[in-house]
Amino acid sequence: MSDADSPHDPGVPDDEIPDDEFEPVDVFPESELDLRSGADDCYKCSTCDTNCPVAEVDDEFPGPKFQGPEQWRLKRKDDREIDPSIMDCSNCMRCDNACPSDVPLSQMHNEARAEYVDEQMSKLSVEYWRNRVLANYRKGAWLGSKFPRLTNALANNGPLRKLGEKLFGLTAEREFPAFATQTFREWWAERGGAQVQSEEKRVAYFHGCYANYNTPEVAKAMVRTFEQFGYEIVVPEQGCSGTPMFANGMLDDARRDAATNISSFSELIDEGYDVICSCTSCSMALRQEYPELFTFEGTADVAAHTYEALEYLRIHEDLRGALAGAEVDGDGEDLAYHAPCHARNQGLARQAVELFRDLDGVAVEDVGDSCSGISGTYGWKAEKYEKSMAIGEEMFEEMDEAEGRTGMTECPTCAMQMEHGTGYDIRHPLEILEAALVES
Repeated sequence: MSDADSPHDPGVPDDEIPDDEFEPVDVFPESELDLRSGADDCYKCSTCDTNCPVAEVDDEFPGPKFQGPEQWRLKRKDDREIDPSIMDCSNCMRCDNACPSDVPLSQMHNEARAEYVDEQMSKLSVEYWRNRVLANYRKGAWLGSKFPRLTNALANNGPLRKLGEKLFGLTAEREFPAFATQTFREWWAERGGAQVQSEEKRVAYFHGCYANYNTPEVAKAMVRTFEQFGYEIVVPEQGCSGTPMFANGMLDDARRDAATNISSFSELIDEGYDVICSCTSCSMALRQEYPELFTFEGTADVAAHTYEALEYLRIHEDLRGALAGAEVDGDGEDLAYHAPCHARNQGLARQAVELFRDLDGVAVEDVGDSCSGISGTYGWKAEKYEKSMAIGEEMFEEMDEAEGRTGMTECPTCAMQMEHGTGYDIRHPLEILEAALVES
């Protein structure tokens, strides 16, 4: 088009153009996060697809490239519905780590999954309510922990497990994790809260759901170890990190709990506290997924001040020096270590191996970079169980070939899968650190 054909004089300021000559096009509604730049950064190298553990065992799964930028483009060009295969994504987020162009793949997956659940999944379906229960594990765990012995007995009754699979789609192949007879928060209140006061060394503990209701020994190890280094600890009001909600497309539920978490922890950051997580999926949610998906005031501050527990001590304390003269009592322990996908995404894959390499009484062997396969709630779904076990097969084989017959990992659901596939006892790195440094 020549200048003479131009619809208006380019020298005339926009605010002086008559309204009937200019009408902006609303390409991206304000309610949506604009992911156009991320989609445009994808040059279809397919590195994400080759690193996807689901695509490796499921030939029908189109992979993260389609689920992310390709589906995003198609949706906006033709107003297509979200492809149902988005629910086959396990949310391991390995694609984020693999992408050479930093395309926000998992963010695209999370938003597409939420849109699919909100607009296309039947709210009367068994799948929807099964996923809703799994995503909101914290609510069920709160109830189950009120009667832990009864809950444990009923949850692992063979006929009831089979009935649960038939009626609700929960696999009968897995044993339900036991609820502790005393939750971490109950223990924390009973001991009178923090035992160390400090103006300089302060941390706020995000314990998450599982360490509170199922493995309080991990949370206690965190508290005792940090207090050993002189940290004042607070345990504020908190909800779920949102990880199982993101994975099941329950973004409104995640937003509800994120609002609670951001409010609680941002106030403490203003008072000089950093946020510590003992679960790498929880730290991943607060660090990456919250800023990608939510705009609450304080979100960026919480993300910038969140650390995984071992990572934080390695940064701020001389851990190697502290462990130089330490030892773990007993006849020694050989540990087969698995780095969770969400630890890898935060650059924490080998921190436990490096830290405990020279600790007397402990030998640690890395069992490779494969995914465990359970991916939180993914491996608990009856239709995903076999796929979950196929993904985990490489890890099981590596553990079998390792010297140790005890596993170690930071992720509670990876620990479930490791135990389920090998029969080994599984420990958290914080438990090893506590055993080495804290006098019983």
